[in-house]
Amino acid sequence: MRFDRSISGGSFRLEFYRQSDPTRRNLKSTLVVGFHMSADSGDFASHIAGDVVISENPGDTMRKWRERIAVKQAVLAREMGLSPSVLSDYESGRRASPGVGFIKKYVYALVKLDQNHHKLLQREVEPQDKSAILSIGEFSEPVSAKKLLGLMEGTVVTGEDRLDTEIYGYTVLDSIKTIYALSGFDFYKIYGATTERLLVFTKVGLGRSPMVAIRVVHLKPRMVVLHGPKEIDQVGKALAEKERIILSLAGQKSESEIIKILSSV
Repeated sequence: MRFDRSISGGSFRLEFYRQSDPTRRNLKSTLVVGFHMSADSGDFASHIAGDVVISENPGDTMRKWRERIAVKQAVLAREMGLSPSVLSDYESGRRASPGVGFIKKYVYALVKLDQNHHKLLQREVEPQDKSAILSIGEFSEPVSAKKLLGLMEGTVVTGEDRLDTEIYGYTVLDSIKTIYALSGFDFYKIYGATTERLLVFTKVGLGRSPMVAIRVVHLKPRMVVLHGPKEIDQVGKALAEKERIILSLAGQKSESEIIKILSSV
């Protein structure tokens, strides 16, 4: 993993982590967004910034957010300290994709205007169900997939030839709440600071649903452990092989034991 860039100012902080991997051509920058604002405003800002950054057309996404909360282009430009023509150029795509500095000013100004006037973001952004994430953390130093599997007493289903892969962090998830409650940018938050991580899904039936959920998003974990099933559906196994993800079954340890093990690594 390579730290790419970080910007901060006032009550705003936005960090980007990017990993280079030629075998994953569709991989986008892993994103961590945090805002030192009020709780609601921070959630709104994180959601909008993430939506813009992962969009294939950032300018158009910015325009749609501005229109959704009924902010005129001239008003937003004035709050950002820009001329309306500059903002128009970004929204229309006439200028190159905005950098992190521009996104910072845009999101901060948009949220501020909304909080001072219409407060429409409360209706546009659904609150995140944080209970889907049972535990999340980054390791102090890389740990091999083989070592993690041994600590959890798990068994490999596919990807045995890649057990020397270094893992940088972990996320333990309630699989049912993850699939039903998390969507869009919220789903990206399970990756923490990097996708070079282990995802542990609990309360798993056949193992197909977690792998389908992973398949449809751009970012992929290096390793997935399923807690619950004794065997995995062939579709889930095939998806793991296609994405070159190390797929394993957890042993007899409970959810709380797995969380304790990973948090102490």
